[in-house]
Amino acid sequence: MKLTLLGRLLIAAAVLAVLYFGFNWLGGANLMDKFKKDNIEAAGSNTNTDGTEASANGNGSVASSESSSASSTSGDQAAATSFEKIPFTYKPLPPVNGRLKGVVELGASGFNSFIVRMDEDKNWSLEKSEFGNSLVMENMATDSDIREGLKKYIGGMLDFGVSGKNIHFVVSSGAQKAEGTQKIIAALKSLNYQVNTVTPEKEGKLGLKCVQPTDFQGNSFVADIGSGNTKISWKEGATSTSVETFGAKYFENNTTDQTVYSEVLAKAKMIPSGKRKTCFIIGGVPFELAKEVRNGKERYTVLSAPSAYKLEKAKSKAGLNIYKAIADATGCQQFVFDWDANFTIGFLLDLP
Repeated sequence: MKLTLLGRLLIAAAVLAVLYFGFNWLGGANLMDKFKKDNIEAAGSNTNTDGTEASANGNGSVASSESSSASSTSGDQAAATSFEKIPFTYKPLPPVNGRLKGVVELGASGFNSFIVRMDEDKNWSLEKSEFGNSLVMENMATDSDIREGLKKYIGGMLDFGVSGKNIHFVVSSGAQKAEGTQKIIAALKSLNYQVNTVTPEKEGKLGLKCVQPTDFQGNSFVADIGSGNTKISWKEGATSTSVETFGAKYFENNTTDQTVYSEVLAKAKMIPSGKRKTCFIIGGVPFELAKEVRNGKERYTVLSAPSAYKLEKAKSKAGLNIYKAIADATGCQQFVFDWDANFTIGFLLDLP
């Protein structure tokens, strides 16, 4: 039988239709996907898992991983150091029928004095403070200089109305590392005053007692960035924890910024996650940072993000590096500087 041209075209169309529907019925799309997958796996030695071409030396996958990790770290730091300031409106209870007490801090950068009014419930208010640098810690002051300087501090407190028995002297843990400290202790003893020394851990806990309001014990921590060391502390129930790391004068020992940043980062990561909402921060460099953004005579100043500050002095830049490490490690976005607080006031609060 001889087929016409039209008949042959119809038969060909029918065959093509059968092949088409049969291919789909047998899972043709899956077969194509498998074919593509096989080709990709065959070329795996030249392609990373993210589809980018690997380097010829075979380290492309590792390089890609390191780049991704670095990008992630950078992203975490950006989130921590680019925060918007969260207002802080807390007001502490004023003392009722309080008594004047005085304390002089012998710090790594000189003498600071504080006079507070404190009641029986340990509510307190700062009545007077004085901050001053001294050549004592640089071992450039004579015994006579030291005695005269101490007499000046003591005389000022007595004139303000503080009883002699309520004047105390505390040597910071950072200052104990300085040569000139022994001169100060000897001079004070010659004036019949007792000198109290503290360990870094104790200093951190005293700072916590003074700086952290009771209402914030459940979600905050304290950072005290001093010249000789930095103390990071927090409270869990009745237990206080304090860890020590580098202070803002680390550059004097030729310690690198990266070394300090890495250690502070590790120490700050020890803070429980639930305690990272607010950081109460004190110390010389935080004082400088707060001074730039203080509103009037407010007691509490919320610091700007570390990235917002442009500092020139070596100590200031070192302290800023420590501040940044704490911010990056914790993700905390509310750093509150307390203009009235000092660990030595915590010493007064700790007295019976």
